[in-house]
Amino acid sequence: MKSEVIFDVETKKLFSDIEGSDPGDLGVSVVSVYSRHIDESLEEVESRKIPSEIEGKMQSFWEKDFDNMWSIFQSADRIIGYNSIHFDVPALKPYAPSYFAKLPHFDIMAEVKNVFGRRLPLDAIAKETLDREKTDTGLDAVYYWQKHDKESLEKLQKYCEADVLITRDVYDYALKNGKLLFKDKWNTLREVELDFSYKEEEKSQIGLF
Repeated sequence: MKSEVIFDVETKKLFSDIEGSDPGDLGVSVVSVYSRHIDESLEEVESRKIPSEIEGKMQSFWEKDFDNMWSIFQSADRIIGYNSIHFDVPALKPYAPSYFAKLPHFDIMAEVKNVFGRRLPLDAIAKETLDREKTDTGLDAVYYWQKHDKESLEKLQKYCEADVLITRDVYDYALKNGKLLFKDKWNTLREVELDFSYKEEEKSQIGLF
């Protein structure tokens, strides 16, 4: 049995609000984390062994609660995000323990870019792969934080959690089907072939942290 974490970060500012391009300068408002155990005993699809989720739990953490979430990441065999290596992880650097960036992060956007050669937005993949779209925007997330009333903070948390669920479902689709779908600039449906199965080097790293 393995432990996986799917997460997303929302920030207090936009890049247009800061000097430079370091996500660590944006400030983090909320982090949503879906932690789950998966069974590797496994359904087999076209020679790929597909883990099945045994149980999962969604939690969201505001800045004052961040100290309570690091152990969730530390116990994970794989930490899944979308553009997480270039955005979410550095955004959390001012708050995170020193080991956080060294944990087994798995960035779906980076995996797509490695195969396709381009970075694709989550919404573009979710729309064609899952027939779903993101529920809101990062711009609105910053607005909700700045407004800071109860209703706005509830919307912010709901949006962050919805992004986590879309990321989870995109990941699970690729794990099961070996591909993700999107439309190119000519509105032609394309697919990226992907292998999200655990590699031997990942298995050997489990427990190092």
